[in-house]
Amino acid sequence: MWSRPTGATVLVGLDHMPRSILFYRQELQWLGGMGIIVLAVAILPMLGIGGMQLYRAETPGPMKDNKLTPRITETAKALWYIYLGLTIVCAIAYWAAGMDVFDAISHSFSTVAIGGFSTHDASVGYFHSALIEAIAVVFMLISGANYSLHFLAWRSQTLIPYRDDAEFRTYIILLSVVAVICVVYLYLTATFPGVGAAVHHGIFQVVSIGTTAGFTTANYSDWPGFLPVLLLFLSFVGGCAGSTGGGMKVIRFLLLVKQGGRELARLVHPSARIVVKIGNKALDDRVMDAVWGFFSAYVAVFGIMLLLLMASGLDQVTAFSAVAASLNNLGPGLGDVGENFAGLNDFSKWTLCLAMLLGRLEIFTLLVLLTPAFWKN
Repeated sequence: MWSRPTGATVLVGLDHMPRSILFYRQELQWLGGMGIIVLAVAILPMLGIGGMQLYRAETPGPMKDNKLTPRITETAKALWYIYLGLTIVCAIAYWAAGMDVFDAISHSFSTVAIGGFSTHDASVGYFHSALIEAIAVVFMLISGANYSLHFLAWRSQTLIPYRDDAEFRTYIILLSVVAVICVVYLYLTATFPGVGAAVHHGIFQVVSIGTTAGFTTANYSDWPGFLPVLLLFLSFVGGCAGSTGGGMKVIRFLLLVKQGGRELARLVHPSARIVVKIGNKALDDRVMDAVWGFFSAYVAVFGIMLLLLMASGLDQVTAFSAVAASLNNLGPGLGDVGENFAGLNDFSKWTLCLAMLLGRLEIFTLLVLLTPAFWKN
């Protein structure tokens, strides 16, 4: 559970661990953030099974076939330059806000990677700094967006790519709506003293859980009413395609909603030819088939693992949230996994390790790698 940036950990007592171990786990999740596959394509372009195949597998959604540069190796390098640049800027910001150099670098790794690991048991809440948490929110939002947009915005020196991207707009609107709901509910239930604390904790946890980073400033599983489940459901959507975030990805969520609207329209107008569009671009039905296929596989994998965990002795809340947190690459769950996964039995841990791999590799990618036909092509 170390190298995959999920935030799920069985390690406790982090404040007393050697810094070498702490830095090692932070570095591993940083490497996993952009994807070791993309790194391998940038460094080893002469792969036997083809660099583009690997790159397409690591970049989900309709954006698969878009390349930022003519060559795949140059595309991978461009993405890594952006990734490295964001990490450096994030580390400097953390250091300027009061972290020591070690914590600044370590937390920049996990923030930009949407990993969620910290060098302290109390996570980001250890620092008791609103400024540090605000910096984390900004970089989690940036890292949860499509890195192709970052590249286009940097190359064109304008924010227009963000404005024109339907997935990014959905990403921001969804997080904003849930943040408002969360802050209002926390204030009305007097969970925190004053509106300022409700805004502070509400926004941080929504962005952290919504982008699947998994940082915490408070134990959200103890929040009142429907909020813990709402935040957990938000992690199912996750970050944008081409980001370091987990979940099913915003673009798939958007396409499923649009497909639902199309089916309703077909019921009213059976003879009409209705297409699903992203922006002004009509999508091929094969794209929708792929989205539905992924969604079906996701539900099937989720259901099987949920039953396996419950069969091993876990209660429904713990089992459901543990599978969701692992498959969505989130980290903290509810019930017995609200703080860490150390108390789970060995069978559950192995099952959740598989869930992490399936979630990070988009389910089909891992399954395809196990088929002999893939290696013959």
